[in-house]
Order: sequence, then structure tokens, then C-alpha cells
Amino acid sequence: MAMQHQVKHDVIKEVIITMSNTQEFKPVRKAVFPVAGLGTRFLPVTKVLPKEMLPINDRPLIQHVIDEAKQAGIEEFIFVTGRNKEMLEEHFDYQPELMQTLKDRNKQEELEKVRETNMPEGRFFLTRQAKPLGLGHAVWCARRLVGNEPFAVLLPDELIQNDVGCLAQMIEVYNKTGGNIVAVEEVEKEETQNYGIIDTPDNGGVMKVNGMVEKPKPENAPSNFSIIGRYILQPEVFDELASFETGAGGEIQLTDNMAKLIDRQPFHATTFKGLRHDAGRRGGFIKANVMYGLQDPKIGGTLRKEILKLAEELRNEEQLKGAA
Repeated sequence: MAMQHQVKHDVIKEVIITMSNTQEFKPVRKAVFPVAGLGTRFLPVTKVLPKEMLPINDRPLIQHVIDEAKQAGIEEFIFVTGRNKEMLEEHFDYQPELMQTLKDRNKQEELEKVRETNMPEGRFFLTRQAKPLGLGHAVWCARRLVGNEPFAVLLPDELIQNDVGCLAQMIEVYNKTGGNIVAVEEVEKEETQNYGIIDTPDNGGVMKVNGMVEKPKPENAPSNFSIIGRYILQPEVFDELASFETGAGGEIQLTDNMAKLIDRQPFHATTFKGLRHDAGRRGGFIKANVMYGLQDPKIGGTLRKEILKLAEELRNEEQLKGAA
């Protein structure tokens, strides 16, 4: 009887383990894109042109991020906008005159590119952030459109160049862990004061998050894993954001409010495959244009030759300076 009891116990245990390993979590169908910023680093061009519409190779910044979200299976797209952002809405709208003109001129490739920008009806939503009170406040502005389900947040300034997008990689992790997930990458210790930094006992891959702090001084940083602009969050974060507590820079920080969920919900960070570009800085923006251009089958070869030619000219210039 004792042996039969043990066998029964082992079978039940195995079933429980199998069920836990195959648990299905509520799918991530919605994504929030905070696009209300003024783009002051790029003035004067951003005086009338939204920063998110600045071109990276043949498409605006925002479309690269939207394409990443589509690849990850996102179904509803929520823009948190501000004043003078109408061009964003127009870019993703249906433009029959343009499409008909391209069709009449048999420009099939260009027609397909335009089709790719069209948002499905009833899947594209906009809400306004009236005052620039921080990323946490921008996310809070989307609460009614998100509702009571998990959602992604993608910052258009951050581009991840890879065949499989960063968000798709995160969704794969989420399907195993559930809860909240942030994408992270390692930075130099002295750079931690520029980012949200996680506290983790792990050293890469999928990591347990014990805490996080916004822009810590290098000597106080709990690790050198910085949070980049990709998040999967549970709707309970809106309850925390509703307190409107300010943090670093006097703004409502998303990092501070995510940290309040750590003791109540699963919280993980994950590294990712791909090259990250901080296109919110002028230098990073130019680098992103070069790297995306090199991957373009139409111009990549020519661009590579021009870069090598320029590098040779710079070497000769340095040699002349040294000889002088």
C-alpha cells in the first residue's frame, strides 16, 4: 500500500510540474508608444517635424518600431502624443490618391511600401499627454485604452537592429515566465547614472529582478545592466502610476513605479540579440542611419565603398597632421 501511495504521489507531482511548465499567460496584444516629446536635441528640424518622423534610411523612426511590434504579434497600437504630432497620424493613414498614382505608374515596389504603413482600421489609437511630466505619466495616459491586460511599451528613440525584433524575443520569454519583463543591456559602470539599472543576482540571459533604481551614481549602482526602451508590463502598474510620485529629474518615472510591483508579481529582465541604436541622440541617429543603410540591398554596397573611401581620407588627414 505504501508503494502504491508513493507511485500515486509521484504521478500527481509530475502532472503539477507539467501543468506549471505549460501555463498559458494572457497574451500581449497592445503596445503603447510614447511620442509626445519635443525632440529638443534635434532643433531646429524638430520645430515643425516630429522627432519620430526623422528618417532612418528609407522610413521614419517610428515605423521601424511599429514594424518591430507587428512582428511580435501586437494587434492594437496606442500613441501617447502631444501638440504638433498630426504628421504621425497622417503617416499611418490610408492615402488612396497616392496609392492610385503609384498603381497607375506601375510602381509596385513603392506601392507595397506605402501599403505597409497603413494601420488596420480600429487598431490605431491616440491619446494626449498635455504636459511633459515624464515617461511614467505618458504610460499612465494610455490606461483606459490598455484596460485590464498586459501590454508592451516601446520607446521610438531606441532601435534594435536584428532579424528577430527585440519585442518578439521578449514575448518568447513572457510566454514562459509571465509577469513583467524589461529588456536590458550591459553598460560601463560610469554610465549607470544615465539609465534605469536593475538589481539582479544573475549575469545575463533571463534574469530575476530584485529591484531597480533610476539613474544611480556609479558607486551606488546595483549592477551594470541598464533598462532600454522595451517593456512588457501588467496593468497593475497603472495603480502605482496614479499616485503621481515624482523621482529623478522631478518627473514621474516609470522605473520607480515598476519597482513597486517586484514583490507582488514575477519580474524578469532579459538580454537580447541585436544591435541597439540610441537614435534620440544626434550621434546615435547618424550611426543608425549608416548601419541601416549598410543593410539596404539597394544602397548598401555603394555606401560601404563611400565609408571606406572616407576612412582612407581621414587616415591621410591624420598622417599629414602628425607630420606637421
